[in-house]
Amino acid sequence: MVKQTQTSESENHESNDMKNLLKTFKNKKILVTGGTGSIGSEIVRQLLQYEPSQIRIFSRDEGKHFFFQQELEKIPHKIDIRSLIGDVRDKERLNRAMGNIDIVFHAAAMKHVPFCEYNPFEAVKTNVQGTQNVIDMALKHNVEKMVAISSDKAVYPSSIMGITKLLMERITINANYYLGESVTKFSVVRFGNVINSRGSVIPLWIDQIQKGGPITITDKKMKRFFMTIPDAVKLVFIATANMKGREIFVLKMKERSIYELAKEVIAEYGQGKKIAIKVTGAREREKMTEKLFTDEEKNFMTDKKSYYVVRPEKTRKENK
Repeated sequence: MVKQTQTSESENHESNDMKNLLKTFKNKKILVTGGTGSIGSEIVRQLLQYEPSQIRIFSRDEGKHFFFQQELEKIPHKIDIRSLIGDVRDKERLNRAMGNIDIVFHAAAMKHVPFCEYNPFEAVKTNVQGTQNVIDMALKHNVEKMVAISSDKAVYPSSIMGITKLLMERITINANYYLGESVTKFSVVRFGNVINSRGSVIPLWIDQIQKGGPITITDKKMKRFFMTIPDAVKLVFIATANMKGREIFVLKMKERSIYELAKEVIAEYGQGKKIAIKVTGAREREKMTEKLFTDEEKNFMTDKKSYYVVRPEKTRKENK
């Protein structure tokens, strides 16, 4: 009886979530920057069930657009999907892409720590200036909501990637000060490491296993927070439905040892073969552990069972 009751409560909760998200997205025009990436493309896939009137997929990669378009054509839907070639660095292109849009998901970013370290000016152009361009156009076109995708590397950042993501968070949250007559609400969703996202470690390990090994890890003591792509997008949608503006939504995640995770991947994909693990050493500016939020943010944080909401001091009480 207990299990049946728990199942019933879970089903009711999921049903309420579905109704809430349907209300949020139905008949809306939605723009997804970085829309052909791991997170952006999953946002598009999951949006199909909530009946928006139009989805604009904004990405600079023509090849990814082509293959994603082929995939979407196989999924039954009646939604107007438009593939827009463009870069968030290009304000004029964003201006055209943002016309009559209701909701913006900003997932475009440079996200790889080593590439950001080696190309710092490029990271700033995309993660900071690109975000400002998206914000400016959202304000100009009076978009209802903009949700930006961030990273736990923005918490006490030690790398160019983390620093630019922190700046991205701050200018998004504080864009609410620029509203004027605009109705736009701005919020942020902060992720950990997304399992099986493009360029992430598990697909690399699987490829190394298929080639006979060894698989490479940076340090046996290194730990990271992990989440699945569907969990990541679910949090994005929850944030969109519940945001009042200026919040940072943080999914609750378990911290995992990179070394122990590597052994699990070998056990699952190694087909009983002995696959060696090679320690290569931490990369430049790479931390041994990450944090989901700062000590200061704890003072303005609300626990929502499966996630946290960090609110600015001035709005924390009224938004509870």
